[in-house]
Amino acid sequence: MDVENRSVLVVGLAKSGVAVAKLLHQLGAHVVVNDQNPKEQVALEVEELERLGISVVTGGHPLELVDACEIMVKNPGISYDRPVIARAVARGIPIFTEVEIASRVITASIIGITGSNGKTTTTTLIGEILRKDHKKVMVAGNIGTALSAVAKEVTADDLLVVELSSFQLQGTQQFHPHIAALLNIYPAHLDYHGTIENYINAKSKLFQNQTASDIAILNRDQQVCVEIANTLHSQVWWVSMEQEVALGAYLSDEWLMLATPSSTSLTSDRIPVIKVADLALRGRHNVQNALFACAVSYAAGASIAAIAKTLGAFAGVEHRMEFVREYEGVTFINDSKATNPQAALQAIQSFEEPIVGILGGLDRGDDLTPLISAVASHMKAVVVLGQSGKRMAEMAQSAGIATVLVADSLLQAVKLATEVAQPGDVVLLSPAAASWDMFASFEERGRIFKEAVHML
Repeated sequence: MDVENRSVLVVGLAKSGVAVAKLLHQLGAHVVVNDQNPKEQVALEVEELERLGISVVTGGHPLELVDACEIMVKNPGISYDRPVIARAVARGIPIFTEVEIASRVITASIIGITGSNGKTTTTTLIGEILRKDHKKVMVAGNIGTALSAVAKEVTADDLLVVELSSFQLQGTQQFHPHIAALLNIYPAHLDYHGTIENYINAKSKLFQNQTASDIAILNRDQQVCVEIANTLHSQVWWVSMEQEVALGAYLSDEWLMLATPSSTSLTSDRIPVIKVADLALRGRHNVQNALFACAVSYAAGASIAAIAKTLGAFAGVEHRMEFVREYEGVTFINDSKATNPQAALQAIQSFEEPIVGILGGLDRGDDLTPLISAVASHMKAVVVLGQSGKRMAEMAQSAGIATVLVADSLLQAVKLATEVAQPGDVVLLSPAAASWDMFASFEERGRIFKEAVHML
């Protein structure tokens, strides 16, 4: 991408903003970064950029910055209805996302992973499998390392596994993954996208530039994914927990199976990979994540042996069904990454032990109805907190939970949950809500939970 000597305004700091500003600077652009937070709140990021000679304006979004730029790069979390973005649209200034800028620099083959739930686990697992098979691989994107931070490090010989959110995908134009996987779609981020249709369209942009030489892997068990697949130009592989598929991965008699292109016949080969009982990951939802990892990794050239060995050893990622400790016979699980009801539902259904649940966070108006039956059948008590705490409490009461406690902080929530729990119980932080009402991120929420548990 030719940005040399062009004026670029990067709106929004955070990891991706810093990374794309540095990348654009390396490419010869005249970069100005703008963030609405006061300078003292982003002092480290400002210092890092100013050392490179990059100008940073904090404390708001002055519209005159837009008037002075030729190109705008928008942080994925900033919605398109913000005045600073609307000004760029009105002036005909091209607006890019960090992922789009990075992808135009990258020469490596890209594997893109998206979905409402399971992205981080599946992306990490694919990276581990490919490394086990001695592939040159990097993992980046929504998973913690901005794509721009590795854009100039990877080569044409590398594989780049990228986790992508709907925020990141919405602004893509030429982003082109050779292998693209859509794990699932459930209502999420409707406060940002406005409608479920807009959310689905954003997720679908993962496939928009694929051709017949590329591979799209989708969830055969969701009708919305079937409908998306009918519009694609790429080769379609499937993942299913419910039926055999022609190409991809599926579950059969508690075996994870691969259906692979056959070199000797018109039908696909059927290859058993690993038994469900031998997976290191816990939970039925992780069986689906493992199936996607099988299909994607095999499509990327991994051996069956590497896939099976990694699936038998990989126990998960931080903040997703993470074992913290056992204290006085009670098991504490950190599932802070459950930022929507469907993710929490999957976690709750993973346990046979009685659960004391910690629920609540940013209230985005999500439908909590799907949680009722799982809470009724798996939880003995609920501790609620955050903006959505009141609605969570009402949901728990409608599920017949007699003990519903309200906490003012996560520390208090851990204390209350511990007082209720008995030996053999599980205390599960699975908020079913985003963290931004009380915390900077779900990672911060998870760390504070773990610190509170270790203080017991």
